[in-house]
Parts: sequence; structure tokens; C-alpha cells
Amino acid sequence: MAMHIRTFREADRTALLALWEACALTRPWNDPGRDVDLCLESRESTLLVGTKDDRLVASVMAGSDGHRGWIYYLAVDPNAQDRGHGREMMAEAELWLAGRGVPKVQLMVRGGNTAASDFYAALGYEAQDVTVIGKWIRSDPEAS
Repeated sequence: MAMHIRTFREADRTALLALWEACALTRPWNDPGRDVDLCLESRESTLLVGTKDDRLVASVMAGSDGHRGWIYYLAVDPNAQDRGHGREMMAEAELWLAGRGVPKVQLMVRGGNTAASDFYAALGYEAQDVTVIGKWIRSDPEAS
């Protein structure tokens, strides 16, 4: 059976957060549940999930900052990888962004994650001549 892609539903939350954990996408200083909430609160973002046999197996978050599109939380269940699900999720996210007139999509890959870099390169993504620079503006990065 093929994977079905649809918009996130609140009933997906527990399975979604477990998927992100299984794919090592979460970090202790970043509450993934809050990321879901922020996405759902904005008209400039979407959260798509892929299901197979009524089981959540993939996700992707996409949004626009008014200048570029951004991809976050692309995840495919480790037991369902290498079947094209990541490509399908990326294609849907790109369609969502293109439908809103977004001219370019960007994403960040953690240093040393060559598997992710290779995956995105195979989809036509290229490293950009930029450096991401950040600063915590909360006194406690683990605080919500």
C-alpha cells in the first residue's frame, strides 16, 4: 500500500513526537510540542504527515518567512526508510510552498549528518554560501 500524505491532526501528536524522537530530530533545549503549536498557529506554515496502513511513518514541516521557504522536521520512521517516503514528503512540502509563491526553499542540516546532506543533494539541493549564526535571547534555553 502506498503512503498517504495529509495535514497533521491533533490525534497524530503522540505518534509524531515519537517519530521525531526515533529519528533523533529533537534536542533537550527545544520543545518539539511547542514547535508543533507554533506551526499550527501560523498561516505561513504547514505540518504534513505520511501514513501507511493507518500508522504515521513520515512528517515534514514547511513554512515561509516572507522571503524564503523553510523545511523542518523531515522524518521517516527508521523501519520505513529507503522506500521513497522522504522524497514524497519533500515533494509535497515543495508543492505547498510553490503554491504560495515562494521562489526558493532552504533547510538546515546538522554538521556531520552526511546521510541527510547526501539525501538532499540527490533531490537537487545545494550547500549555500552562508553561515548560520545564532544567539539565545532567553536566559535559559531549556525554558519554554
